[in-house]
Amino acid sequence: MAPTPLPLEQMPGANAGYLPAGQEGGPRINTMSMSVLIDFIIQRTYHELMVLAELLPRKTDMERKVEIYAYAARTRHLFTRLNALVKWGNSVSKVDKSSQIMSFLDKQNMLFVETADMLARMSRETLVRARLPNFHIPAAVEVLTTGTYNRLPTCIRERIVPPDAITPAEKKQTLLRLNQVIQHRLVTGKLLPQMREFRIRNGRVTFEVKHEFSVALTVMGDSPNVPWRLLDIDILVEDKETGDGKSLVHSLQVNYIHQLIQARLVENPNALSEVYNCLHYFCQSLQLEVLYTQTLRLNYERLDDNNVNVEEYLPGVKLTVSYWRDLKSELGYRLTVQSDPSEIGRPLAVVHVPSLGAKESAEVADRAVRSEHLSMERLIVHTVYIRSVSRLSDLKLEFQALLKDVDCEFNLQGTPAILTVPVLSPCLRAEQIHITIDTHTGMFRCHVPKHLDCPITDEMQDCLNGDRSKLPALLSELRFWITHRRCEKTLQHLPATATETLPFLTLPEQELLQSGRHKIYVKLHRHPNIILVVQLKEKPLMPNEMEYTFHLGFVVYQKDESDVPDDSAKQLVSVVSQPPSEIPKFYTKLMRLIEFDTFVATHGPGTEVDAEISPHKRKSSGDILAPPAKQQKTIFPAYFIPELAHVVAMCDEKIPFLNLAQTLSKHRIPHSGLQVEANATSLVLKILALPQPGNNHHLTNASNAEQKQMPPASNFSSMPKIEQHVWDDLMKRVLSISVRSQTNKNSQVRIWVVEFVFYSTPLQSTHQKEQGSRRTVYLTYEQANHDFNKTVEELLNDWSKIVYLYTLVYDFAEHLRNKRLSLGDMLVVKSYSYVNLLLGYGPKKEVTCNIYWSVQSHGLRLTFVGGISAVNAHSMMRDQLAQHLNQQHSLTAIAHILHETYNPMSSIAKLPVLPLLGIPRPQVPVLSFCMLPQSPCLMRLTYQAVYCLELRFRANRLVSIRDGASSRFERNVIEEFTPIQGLKAFLSKYVDESAVYRGRGPHEDDNPLSPMGLEDNFGGPSSVAGVSAGGSSPFLGAGMRGPQSPRDSGLRFPAPHTPPSSSNPHTPASPHPSAGGGGGSGGQNHGNFNLTSPPAPHLPHPSPGGLMPSSPLNPQPSPHMVHSPGPNTLYMQSHQDSPFTAMSPANNNWPGSPSMPRPSPRPGQSPEHKSTGGGGAGVGGTAIGTRGSINRPWAGAVPTLLTHEALETLCRPSPHPNKDINVTDMSPLERFLGCVYMRRQLHRNIQSEETLTALNSTEPGVVLFKVDGLQCQVMLNQLHMQSLHLKVTQLPPTPDKPTFPLNPDDLLVIEQYFDTRVAAPPYRPNALHSICRLLNLPVHVLKDFVQIMRLEMKPELGGEQLKWTVQMCMRMPPSAVPIVPIGNASVVLGRMKILFFLHITRIPYNGKDWKDSPSLVLPIVHDIATNLTQVAERREQVQSPMMAAASTLLRRFADFGGQQNQCSLFPAVTDLLTNLQLTADLPPPPPNQAIGPVGVGVGVGVGVGVVGSSPNAMIPMQQLQPQVGHGPQ
Repeated sequence: MAPTPLPLEQMPGANAGYLPAGQEGGPRINTMSMSVLIDFIIQRTYHELMVLAELLPRKTDMERKVEIYAYAARTRHLFTRLNALVKWGNSVSKVDKSSQIMSFLDKQNMLFVETADMLARMSRETLVRARLPNFHIPAAVEVLTTGTYNRLPTCIRERIVPPDAITPAEKKQTLLRLNQVIQHRLVTGKLLPQMREFRIRNGRVTFEVKHEFSVALTVMGDSPNVPWRLLDIDILVEDKETGDGKSLVHSLQVNYIHQLIQARLVENPNALSEVYNCLHYFCQSLQLEVLYTQTLRLNYERLDDNNVNVEEYLPGVKLTVSYWRDLKSELGYRLTVQSDPSEIGRPLAVVHVPSLGAKESAEVADRAVRSEHLSMERLIVHTVYIRSVSRLSDLKLEFQALLKDVDCEFNLQGTPAILTVPVLSPCLRAEQIHITIDTHTGMFRCHVPKHLDCPITDEMQDCLNGDRSKLPALLSELRFWITHRRCEKTLQHLPATATETLPFLTLPEQELLQSGRHKIYVKLHRHPNIILVVQLKEKPLMPNEMEYTFHLGFVVYQKDESDVPDDSAKQLVSVVSQPPSEIPKFYTKLMRLIEFDTFVATHGPGTEVDAEISPHKRKSSGDILAPPAKQQKTIFPAYFIPELAHVVAMCDEKIPFLNLAQTLSKHRIPHSGLQVEANATSLVLKILALPQPGNNHHLTNASNAEQKQMPPASNFSSMPKIEQHVWDDLMKRVLSISVRSQTNKNSQVRIWVVEFVFYSTPLQSTHQKEQGSRRTVYLTYEQANHDFNKTVEELLNDWSKIVYLYTLVYDFAEHLRNKRLSLGDMLVVKSYSYVNLLLGYGPKKEVTCNIYWSVQSHGLRLTFVGGISAVNAHSMMRDQLAQHLNQQHSLTAIAHILHETYNPMSSIAKLPVLPLLGIPRPQVPVLSFCMLPQSPCLMRLTYQAVYCLELRFRANRLVSIRDGASSRFERNVIEEFTPIQGLKAFLSKYVDESAVYRGRGPHEDDNPLSPMGLEDNFGGPSSVAGVSAGGSSPFLGAGMRGPQSPRDSGLRFPAPHTPPSSSNPHTPASPHPSAGGGGGSGGQNHGNFNLTSPPAPHLPHPSPGGLMPSSPLNPQPSPHMVHSPGPNTLYMQSHQDSPFTAMSPANNNWPGSPSMPRPSPRPGQSPEHKSTGGGGAGVGGTAIGTRGSINRPWAGAVPTLLTHEALETLCRPSPHPNKDINVTDMSPLERFLGCVYMRRQLHRNIQSEETLTALNSTEPGVVLFKVDGLQCQVMLNQLHMQSLHLKVTQLPPTPDKPTFPLNPDDLLVIEQYFDTRVAAPPYRPNALHSICRLLNLPVHVLKDFVQIMRLEMKPELGGEQLKWTVQMCMRMPPSAVPIVPIGNASVVLGRMKILFFLHITRIPYNGKDWKDSPSLVLPIVHDIATNLTQVAERREQVQSPMMAAASTLLRRFADFGGQQNQCSLFPAVTDLLTNLQLTADLPPPPPNQAIGPVGVGVGVGVGVGVVGSSPNAMIPMQQLQPQVGHGPQ
């Protein structure tokens, strides 16, 4: 097989060229790869660019531009040709293919022809003479046996193998000999002094001339005629500024110099001198060239021709540069760099014009020229510095002649040189004139560093550069200008502003205020009508020091010349008020000018001035109010003027005192005038006496007008009467009243501090700071300069606080010291500061009541604060207690009320007051309990705005409770509330009769208690005048009985006309009218009312506020004079007793009805026979009367007496009596009201639902209804009345409608589910809707719901195969699909379909906890007609993964697992709980965070959360955590 030929580009010589077929006779074609061609072009371009970069810096600017342009044009032309070649190459692909084919065929043809030719030549020429050679047997034997061949010719060794090198010892010996020869040549020859620095080493000598060159020479033999051989030349001249670190001499130039010097060394007797002369001249020329280049570059880049200019440059000879060309000089300023003919070797030297000293000139040359760093810039900078120092030295001498008395020194220092000139004494360095010279122009520049904006420095600068005759005047102006700035700096932290002018309409006549004078106007911020004029003068003998003169001016402001000021403006301390006008008053008019004696102003009381004057410091004064103690002298900085600060502070501080003193005099309040306190601590204004509050004779007409505009006092309170002995005692205790002025550290506002000093107090407190005899009270007021009347009025108002509170405390202190009243056991006085009275009471005396006088309300106010372990519930009735105190003006009565009502109020405060949702509408919040205090002893409680309880606080630790929905005027109930059914029976379970009658004496067994301690309307010191009915305080009856007490002789009630009634206080009121008068009429009899007379038609029933029911021995007040308000109204302010009595609401018969019970002769004894009109509960809840009387609707209107302990039991949260109901602790009262409310709502649901049929019940409080085949009975648990119970019975089937009976177990499950899930806390009426709808379902569907209920209450019945627990939602949870509004009933029936919601929770596994288990809320729809159970879906929402999994499972069960004769609801739910799996068993999320892609309430129907987060916002968390089966209801 013929070999395959190689491609054309891979053949040897392909790149060199080939001869295609048909072109053998023509020229050869040269080819090249495109990549190689591009590489060559890029390398050529880069090479040319590098050459330009190396050569252009040494050319002029025009040459650079020409070279760059030529390079750009050449490169552009080259790449244009390359671009054309590339474009052509893209279009000749077919020609290339044909050319390659032709070349390949031609090559094949050529190979065949050459092969034939070679074979013919071999046969004709080579093979004819072919013979076998004679083999070299000896050589072959030698190689094969010995492995070597020693028969080569010797000429090969001689010509190829080099000779052996000499040894290191021979090399060392030769170099040492060569060193000796060189040393001999140098000693015997002529050597210039510049070349005396050399070193001989390794057979060569190296000469070095500093900063010029270094050359190495040697000799090639020891003969004296052998010339020197130049080995190396190193040029040491460098340009470190513009050379970029490169060598200044090219290697070709160095080679040329090397050849030139080597040629001159042959046959030259002074060879070494010739070497020095050549290299020295070359290096000096190079140095001058470097300096010239630097100058041009410096002039081109940084400076211009006016600053530095090259005047003359002779290459290799000299360089002349001029500077400071703007400066007018005859010779000009220039320097010349040239060789120095005076020195040996002629080094470079600098010649200055005008000439400098020899020392300075040599220093300049050594720094800039004869150094390693050859720099023209350094040369010019150093020259300018020396010139600047010289010129500033001359100026310094001139300033010293002008300022002879200046103590400060003139300093000339720094680089660049700066001359500092002080103009004041003392003077800060920042305040001195700093004079320097502009390095570019040589002109003087001056400025003051502390005052860069000084306008005088520009004029002074022009004066220094021109005519200097104006220099003294400018220095004087500069002194005044700097002094002005010092004044401003001194007043920076004072309430004043310095200005140089004031807007006068007409210039004042005073010479001081004329224009052109050096003066400063100081405006006081707090006193706009007063200015301070400061006159500045130079001291005649020492003009560098200033003296100050102060004038106090009184000004007024006017808008034009026609505005005439009032004459009162001329007074000293008058503040002219500016009425509001359309045109503001901008112009100033001087009314009066007073000159201050500077010495007297700064040497007042408590002011010390330094006696000694330092030679370098000005005279300074001490602090304004510095104490005379041994205190170091204050050294002020130079810019601080202590005299000015002292005078401004003095005016600012004393003027308010003078204004206040004038205002006190107008109010006829005596005072001692302004004084300086001991040790000069502060200014003080002593008030000698203050008037008695309520007396307006001391007020001016303006004050009276203000009093008329004040709001009137409250109608419910009266001003306390100030007895004369109380006023005298207070005046004896007042030791002093002082007014001082201070500054608030936080707000920096000036305030008045009024100090009252009292001698002890009549009331001893337990506060540790109130144990001494000296008591101080501090009152603060803002300094309102424009309204000092307001300050005095506030002072008098605060004084009234002290006086009015003292009048109450004075009487209270006497009662507190009376041990018979036992006030010390009730409370403790924690603090009495003459302004506030702080009382501590309660079991531990930790709750406090603060009593003070309020000026705004013109009455006493109370504030309550709780303790560490208790809250103060009296804050609820703060207004009622304050009203009582303002009417009675008795702290003793308030103390008894607070003591007796603390426990019941604390119990009431434990009731929840949080707003709840879902009652009655889900989106409307309703308060659980709302406290509505009516008086200090009357409280109304509303529950969910439906029920109302009325609580009255009685004596002997008793509280009466009645239904607040019953009106006191008529038989109707209040429209806002609903009567509480069963309230009497519930409260009777907590009644302790022994405690009720514990306070009665033995002789009172047969007689009822007096209205003094029992009824609403009792008089005497314990009654609350003007308060609503029942609002009286009965707590003084035990310790301080009034004149109407039954124990007082002559005030007994008359004998009863009928036998005494039962002593049981819970027996309904008797229908017999009263024979005695009211409690306020003593023993008045009314004989016209007997037993046989019918009751008055306008008295429907008695007021149930008393302790005893209505009887002849217990007269009741007339209901016409008592008002029973709603929740937001108060009682009538006063009422009168009526002799008329009311008939009992228990019976509407005439008196003498046989149904009335006979009274018991002793309290607590059971009645002899049962009656429908009497009843009650005894101790421990034992029924005394019949059950019917207690449960009647009107029974709750009769008050029930409870002890404080029983009320605490009612209101304190406690566990539920039914242990199966696992909820948070609630108070028994809340559970009872919740059950009553649920029962009421159930009754309303039965009436509104068509599917429910109400049945009549003979038992009170029982709801009886029936549904399809079932009869339901809902009742309260009569044992504790805190839970509802459902009793379900199966109705017998009817012929027209047969039913499938439920098992007793199923009925029991329904009852238990209702008790623990529906009617359990939290009480939500919508759960009743759901359970009623479930009970109305067909029996076969209801059975499946019963199975779900059973599985919810007992999850263990599902076995181990269940992976989820189930809970049935009775209300719509917020985390579910918003199919039904949140909080509504979650069971919806319609079109033979049932929609309900299941809350399923994953059972923990693998050691997980319940709190980490995910939970889902699924909307389930069951179709009764098709027996199909599936997940409810909404088309407009995207289906979530968990929703899709649950829906798929239910569809699969409907397709394969359902049975036709069986309801599919419970089997489908069981299959879902068994087979539903999370996506790949996702890891548990952190608490309170959603699992998976669906959040709470997001998705089609699945809300994902955790067990701890209930889908129902109203369900407490404790329902879900302990018992998994308890779901949201």
